Amino acid sequence: MKKKSGSGQRAKRAAETRVYESPARQRQADETRARIAAAARRLLEETGYAGMTIPTVAKAAGVAVPTVYAIFRSKKGIVSELLDAARFGEAYQALLAEARAVKDPMVLLEFPPRFSRRIYEAEIPVENLLRGAGMVAPELAAVEDERNCQRYDSQVMVIDALERGGLLRVGLSRDAARAILWALTSREMFRMLVRERGWTGDEYEAWLRRAIRWELVG
Repeated sequence: MKKKSGSGQRAKRAAETRVYESPARQRQADETRARIAAAARRLLEETGYAGMTIPTVAKAAGVAVPTVYAIFRSKKGIVSELLDAARFGEAYQALLAEARAVKDPMVLLEFPPRFSRRIYEAEIPVENLLRGAGMVAPELAAVEDERNCQRYDSQVMVIDALERGGLLRVGLSRDAARAILWALTSREMFRMLVRERGWTGDEYEAWLRRAIRWELVG
């Protein structure tokens, strides 16, 4: 049997080292990201949105300015991170796992109202902080536009399930159904009914469940 060459053994050891180092590097990157986000939130509370500059965030987090830019690219990226941390926590992940296990299209149709309420209620404290700290509506809207596009894409699984089951309301096209679901579950609808008209979360979720079922299935 031929012995492995020195170069072959070195290559094998290098590959094994990369495998072992990868999880450690990822943990370090995740910790750095979380530390920067936490520092940014503290600065929002203490100095306002204007005081939350990339250099001040870097200093508060104990990292270099280029590190903040490499991870978040801009202040808008940091704001997105703060909002996402509120929206997509453990409760959201548990709800997502529950939805993925559902096979019945009509049962799956119950989830958009639950997701909408979960996300929009969770983000209220951060949104209040951003507005109170001086982030104006147009800037915040720019951040939300990205999430609206993601919401439209993620909801297609519900429409596809209804279409496969022949459950879409007669005369309703797939594209129209997607648009209706996207509109009804919009952040604007939640704000108008809950934050401006004073509906409770239970009232909003119950209404949204009825509205979605009526509009999509009939």
